Amino acid sequence: MLSGKVCVVTGAGHGLGEAAAIELGRLGATVVVNDLGSDVSGEGADETPAESTAEAVREAGGEAMAHFGDVSSLDYTRELVADTVDEHGRLDGVANFAGVLRDALSYKMSEEEWDTVVQVHLRGHFALLRAAAAHWREAVRETGDDSLDAQRSFLAVSSRSALGNVGQMNYAAAKAGVLGLTRTAARELHRHDVRVNALMPTAYTRMIADIPEEKQAFTAEELPPEKVAPMVAYLMSDAAEDVTGCTVRAAGDEIGLVTDPETVCVGVSSGGWTAEAIAEQFREAVCAGEDLTKTGRAF
Repeated sequence: MLSGKVCVVTGAGHGLGEAAAIELGRLGATVVVNDLGSDVSGEGADETPAESTAEAVREAGGEAMAHFGDVSSLDYTRELVADTVDEHGRLDGVANFAGVLRDALSYKMSEEEWDTVVQVHLRGHFALLRAAAAHWREAVRETGDDSLDAQRSFLAVSSRSALGNVGQMNYAAAKAGVLGLTRTAARELHRHDVRVNALMPTAYTRMIADIPEEKQAFTAEELPPEKVAPMVAYLMSDAAEDVTGCTVRAAGDEIGLVTDPETVCVGVSSGGWTAEAIAEQFREAVCAGEDLTKTGRAF
């Protein structure tokens, strides 16, 4: 299914990224495995996780190369793309699972907690997409479409926390930003034969494992990372031709498509609305039947 493809998987040293890299290798891809090797909060660095995942990819039947670095760095992501092409001659797909958590309530969150999470999750997606898109655009301009596979694929990783989750204002904001990034890039890059999609997974990872057991919503047996990996492989493959600008869901035995934001009710007033008229009609007339107190959990 992925024979001959060369894919970069970032954040591949743990959980979802590791499972995705192994699945790509099992299906015949060459995988460039990136991980900085930091802990869940983003502290430290270690080359072992990337090397370990690369070895697991080889054991699954694929070729693999470990690449150690920080995906929020524009210099590093350019190097990652360049090294991949230099070593393997091509780049067909990228999936970005790199991430950290610094949970805190909004009124207690520090500047560092905000900046660190947004840097890794949102700037990291931008830096990686920018490097890959620049390479792909130049490759098309230099050689023409006929010499390349029909399409390349960039897979961003969002989260159901983008819908809102207590204690994760930084993470939720970054993951919601990833969805805007995905939709914009899909519109920009389709003419260059690049697909851009977002994955909204739910699985038991080291981030879940760090939550006190009594507060965990599910177990590793119920929602293992391995059940998300086939969706990643599909979106990296030619079977997903022209699937772009989508947010897809994968959790346990379920897969699906998540809707984009849309207007659910409309009120029209000739000549415009006054604040008094809105106060009079917004709840009962314009938004009749809609729940306007949205404080439920994202999960």
